[in-house]
Amino acid sequence: MIVAAALCPCPPLLARELTGQEEVLPELHTACAAAVARLLAAEPDVLVVAGPADQTGTWPPDGRLDFAAYAPALARRLALPLSLGMGALLLDEAGYVGPRAFQGIDAAATPDECRALGRQLAASAPRTALLAMGDGSARRSTSAPGYLDERAAPFDSAVERAVREGDLAALASLDPDLAADLLAIGRPAWQALAGAMMPSDTETEVLYRDAPLGVSYLVATLIPR
Repeated sequence: MIVAAALCPCPPLLARELTGQEEVLPELHTACAAAVARLLAAEPDVLVVAGPADQTGTWPPDGRLDFAAYAPALARRLALPLSLGMGALLLDEAGYVGPRAFQGIDAAATPDECRALGRQLAASAPRTALLAMGDGSARRSTSAPGYLDERAAPFDSAVERAVREGDLAALASLDPDLAADLLAIGRPAWQALAGAMMPSDTETEVLYRDAPLGVSYLVATLIPR
């Protein structure tokens, strides 16, 4: 059963190991830390990190982000996909030492597959906390990684509205083709979260929403009532 869930983005710039002493986007980092703290406050039996990957599957619970993939001078370590590695980093920064699990989700997974996987994750322990990692659209400006797409802002607004209102059905029904066009890599994890929590009445809070560098980042918590 899901006792708490959160959404966080997964840009490498959240890692101090890659950005140096000066913190980049401190408001985003603070919001992610607050979201993880709320997951830990629910005292879960296991904390599951779910995020986009090259294929659907699990990774070892002791895995971490391979910083050498982004900064060759750094030592290599047991590698997780970026989304899961950033989730692991947030758990480490929060001091979490309890059981953790990492679930990658194929970026091309269908909404039905994502929702079914979410239900499996929810049943993995009596008290499960879920951290869904992934960015929104990456086409919010002409300087964005995917350049400007006029559909990006309405898409991101729809995702935020669904989360803010606890409308899990709307989150579960996001168009995967549109999400792929907009480079919104968080879509599979969001739909897995929806599947894990449906049906439930949730108390939600959006802790951060912005699109720096043309990429949409959303941080939110969802707690079943």
